[in-house]
Amino acid sequence: MILFHNLTPYEFGMLTKKQLKHIEGRLMDERARALKALGLFDRISKLDRESMDSDLSAYTDHMADQGTEAMEREKAALFATKEGRYIYRLEGALRRLYNDPKTFGDCHTCGSAVAFERLDALPHARYCIDCKRKEEDEA
Repeated sequence: MILFHNLTPYEFGMLTKKQLKHIEGRLMDERARALKALGLFDRISKLDRESMDSDLSAYTDHMADQGTEAMEREKAALFATKEGRYIYRLEGALRRLYNDPKTFGDCHTCGSAVAFERLDALPHARYCIDCKRKEEDEA
């Protein structure tokens, strides 16, 4: 007969309330950082649009300068897309945490516990390290 009363909640597969609170804080901090970065991108792109509409835009730039500016705009748009996806993953993790805290931290593939250290480093992680490695090896 197996007795579970000597096991901590995490050893039984659940995160403790203290660990869940810590992960919630990490998710909120990461979300705030990503939203701030996205807001900075928005302000920069508005300034760029305003500068294009100024009187100086009547003067043509060299084609190389135009290409550089286009490349910078494309890089900024890719950055914003990446941050948007990151925010989406963070908010998904917060929904999972709030909707079912007892299963938060369970691997979506095998159901085993995702290590607290992994969640601390990557708070939106949905897979244990073994399942994530298998997924990456298959790709």
